[in-house]
Amino acid sequence: MVLVSNQAVRPLRESRSKTALPKKLIIISPERRDENYWSDLWREREMFYFLAWRDLLVRYKQTIIGIAWTVLRPLASILVYTFVFGILAQLPSEGVPYTLVVLTGLLPWQLFSLVMIVSSDSLLANSHLVQKVYFPRLIIPLSSIVVCVVDHLVSFILVFGLMLWFGVWPKPQFLLLPFVTLLAVACAFGIGLIAAALNTRFRDLRQLIPIILQVGVFICPVAYLTSLLSPKWQMVYALNPMVGIIDAFRWCILGRTDIIYPPSILVSIVFAGVSLYYGIKIFRAMEESFSDMM
Repeated sequence: MVLVSNQAVRPLRESRSKTALPKKLIIISPERRDENYWSDLWREREMFYFLAWRDLLVRYKQTIIGIAWTVLRPLASILVYTFVFGILAQLPSEGVPYTLVVLTGLLPWQLFSLVMIVSSDSLLANSHLVQKVYFPRLIIPLSSIVVCVVDHLVSFILVFGLMLWFGVWPKPQFLLLPFVTLLAVACAFGIGLIAAALNTRFRDLRQLIPIILQVGVFICPVAYLTSLLSPKWQMVYALNPMVGIIDAFRWCILGRTDIIYPPSILVSIVFAGVSLYYGIKIFRAMEESFSDMM
């Protein structure tokens, strides 16, 4: 019987382990996550595509009319708002068909609220992924808002249909609508990131956000024009970032500057930048504790 010492066996084991390892070994550590976070985010882009496509499929799975719900939902709201505020309350519309007033206020508001709800709930909805494997968690809320943007784009079928019905033709500023859409998404996504991070610790926030949005629809110019307010109140009202977004959306479609308050658009741009900056910062600061809190 031949005895082999541990000193003789160790080099053999080390040589075998080295040959069995891949050429490029990536060791995941807290330092690596901080230093290579954005490169990891880009490298995992296929996961982003997969999650976004999954959400698109699940949204209309086993529905009879499918994507047509994207048009029917805002259409039903427009009919209700037009009847209550346009016919019963007879709110003035400055010569603009009241249906278009509601349309140009409702679509950006629905995009904002939907992005905020979906992004804030995204981590809890995908907790099984967060607890199992490492990847930049920012992929989850990013992929979740894709379906919101797609719904918003599909709803432009309703925009073109009503513009044609009322004889309103697109002006050159209609081409700026993608930037207004991006502005609405940025504002909502920044807040949604903060809410998503806090949701992992405080589940009450999950119930609070829909209540806030239900109140918000009445303090935003969804069913009325900003120009109906006195100049003194318009300055205060402009501090609401959704006022500038809705005003910009109306201006792009209707082409009239007399029904908007231009300084409110600047407030919205500043708010979008600030909310995105602090949203990402707070999300990244709490990211390491997500799996422990779920």
